[in-house]
Amino acid sequence: MGTEVDPAFIQAPENRPKPTIAEARGIPLIDLSGPIDHLVREIGGACGEWGFFQVINHGLPKEAHRKIESAAKEFFARPAEEKRRVRRDEVKVLGYYDTEHTKNVRDWKEVFDFTVDDPTLVPASSDPDDNQVATWTNHWPENLPGFREACEEYAQEVQKLSTKLMELIALSLGLSANRFSGYFKDQTTAIRLNHYPPCPIPHLTLGVGQHKDISVLSVLAQDDVAGLQVKRKTDGEWILVKPTPDAFIVNVGQILQVWSNDKYESVEHRVMVNSEKERLSIPFFLYPAHYTMVKPLEELTDEQNPAKYRACNWGKFFITRKGSNFRKLGVENIQFHHFRVSK
Repeated sequence: MGTEVDPAFIQAPENRPKPTIAEARGIPLIDLSGPIDHLVREIGGACGEWGFFQVINHGLPKEAHRKIESAAKEFFARPAEEKRRVRRDEVKVLGYYDTEHTKNVRDWKEVFDFTVDDPTLVPASSDPDDNQVATWTNHWPENLPGFREACEEYAQEVQKLSTKLMELIALSLGLSANRFSGYFKDQTTAIRLNHYPPCPIPHLTLGVGQHKDISVLSVLAQDDVAGLQVKRKTDGEWILVKPTPDAFIVNVGQILQVWSNDKYESVEHRVMVNSEKERLSIPFFLYPAHYTMVKPLEELTDEQNPAKYRACNWGKFFITRKGSNFRKLGVENIQFHHFRVSK
């Protein structure tokens, strides 16, 4: 990306990062080696108060994390034409991409996407009457020995961590530990490699614009360059999440918000860039099977606390969102709040 900056990157004034940023002391740091009763309380508190927490002693091997980080660095350092050989498009929706928009403003980043299950089953179209299923397959670069293996090994390890986290979250909601496991038999879970190059105008742009994740849960690995900001629920202030060595950052996605009937809320976050350093992050987005109807869990609703959302077919929702990556929309993309039951 040259010194002349395309106006497509420039954020509206109200969305630009402030020069001084509060650092997040409050985002809970949870040691997963602790006793289970204590963990369930801590995770429930973090999901309710912040929608975000960090985990240490999580059991994910350092070596698996190191391997995917170095594979990602090697991939993003390749010439643009080589990366574009695995560029994603409307047919091949997985692979490399460097023109992503969040809220219709272009993000200062390049990405590589792959799914944890290969192939992954999804609806063939967003048409509600079309019952055909399509398969997505991962689109790996050819001349990068070890890249695919590093990605697949890391995926398996984060998968184990996400299973453990979902069990703790289920217990924190008063449900049985395996309450959520049935949703992931044919999961659509994906991992993204994010590369944020240095930016000549970091005060006018964002690496990722403010958004809420549409996942069940997101598990993020980041390097030692700070950039992630979370919107604090108490006052709406943007808080910088300082990287903690070997920690993963976990956040509540909108599917979990719907399942919990708003007990756990998905919180807005965004990524700042800087003019000196590149930054690398690796989010894992836990998504259910495409045929899942996302709606509040019956155990968490009753006459006093009725369901706040209508049921939504996850696969159709997901496909509609994916399509918008290739066409700049004049309207807001489909959101879970569109399924909210009006009072």
